[in-house]
Amino acid sequence: MGRIKNASRNIAFGYLGTIATAVMSFVLRTIFIRYLSEHLLGVNTLYTDILSLLSMAELGIGTALNFSLYKPVAEGDTETIKSYMRMYRRAYHTIAAVVAVLGLLLAPFLQHIVRNPGSIALRDLRLYYFIFLFNTVTSYFVAYKYSLVNAEQKNYIQTNILTITKVVSVFCQIVVLLVTKNFYAYLLTDAAVQLLQKIFVSRYLDRRYPYLNDKNVTPLSKEAAGEIWSKTKALIMHKVGDVARLQTDTLIISAMIEVKIAGFVSNYTLVISTISNFANIIFNSVISSFGNLIATESKEKQYEIFKVYRFLAQWVYGFTFTGFFLLLTPLIRLWLGDAWVLPASAISLLLIDYYFKGDRIVLSNFKTAAGVFEEDKYLALLQGVVNLVISIALVRVMGLPGIYVGTIVSGLIANVTKPFIIYRTCFDRGAGSYFKDSALYLVVLVFILAVSYGAMQVLPQGGVVSFFAAAVMITVIFHVIFFAFFGRTAEFQYLWEKVSQRGRVH
Repeated sequence: MGRIKNASRNIAFGYLGTIATAVMSFVLRTIFIRYLSEHLLGVNTLYTDILSLLSMAELGIGTALNFSLYKPVAEGDTETIKSYMRMYRRAYHTIAAVVAVLGLLLAPFLQHIVRNPGSIALRDLRLYYFIFLFNTVTSYFVAYKYSLVNAEQKNYIQTNILTITKVVSVFCQIVVLLVTKNFYAYLLTDAAVQLLQKIFVSRYLDRRYPYLNDKNVTPLSKEAAGEIWSKTKALIMHKVGDVARLQTDTLIISAMIEVKIAGFVSNYTLVISTISNFANIIFNSVISSFGNLIATESKEKQYEIFKVYRFLAQWVYGFTFTGFFLLLTPLIRLWLGDAWVLPASAISLLLIDYYFKGDRIVLSNFKTAAGVFEEDKYLALLQGVVNLVISIALVRVMGLPGIYVGTIVSGLIANVTKPFIIYRTCFDRGAGSYFKDSALYLVVLVFILAVSYGAMQVLPQGGVVSFFAAAVMITVIFHVIFFAFFGRTAEFQYLWEKVSQRGRVH
């Protein structure tokens, strides 16, 4: 029950945080678009992604160390925890220095990756960038301390801190934009709030785990350190490949199309990420619980829970995909107007990648919890190369849709190969049933999408009332059909039993 209780608490606090930040983020984006230029929105989006690229310096050591903490935390082995955390701290301080140096080296080349910045001067482009760089570098001095909280399956502590910070930051940025209409003030406000949060978090976690300040710490054994570095080397491959696949789209858009288009895309991805965060909370909140499950339960039990986890992902991501596919562009049109609408072909491809990404989250999270990093270490590199080659080649021919063709193709490589690795390594069985289930889930989803699209045609087009009527109709159609196909499965029955138990307890 401990795993379920902690996961439920993580999910509950995650939802509260997501709701609070989502509402304020949409208000902030609306005010940003009203008072600042579309070019500044593009620059804001681009720099966020560039700093994600620079964060590649972390290279997976955090994931490897998080995995290593599950067992000593479960056993209450304080001395071993101290040894791991000291190693973690030193590694992250080094990473901060590396990110700072890489960030400074990139600064002279900004004018080559910001295509058509409008009236923004080069001096301003660089100063904006340095503020983003400062925020990223300083985060490494605190981030490693969260690993112990997460290993204890208390992710909600980090969620609550980040939520409060986000709410305060966004509120202050809204006020600053309304008063000053100045991008510098907007960025510096967020930087100040983030810095105060980092100071608070550092002191709070030091008080929560006072033994982390002990000077008498036994260094990790060569065997334990060797295991971490072995996993880290494998994760380097994953990290480099993931960055090349997932965080280069904005760079390609800015450098080869136009920087303001990156801002247009970010409006769509803001909606997608806001809604999908509700789904991600469920799936990310149980990673530490999976780590505990894998450390304490049989492979048969792990497989049973994995199938339930995968079923829930198909339900949630299938539903959100259907809603996005039919309602995302109408929502952008209602929110911002026709001028901010992107081609349907590009958005359709973006959403197809979203669906398959949801399927991969199940595989990646379970694999991470199980510490399976080395078996597919070259796969992510292959995906990164495929994405860059296809995206850069097709953007010249197809424009924006070409970039997402590369993203989809590279992502599907993992959808096909990872099940073989996980089923063999974690469950000692073949992956045939996984692909059989995948085909069934996909066929049902296409059928639901077709029925929903047909039903929407009877509604009047445009307007807030029609939009919400369509949303209700899609919700009813999806769940009725999904339940008709899968309501009698063992996975659904397991979830229903857990929900019923919690209802009886309360």
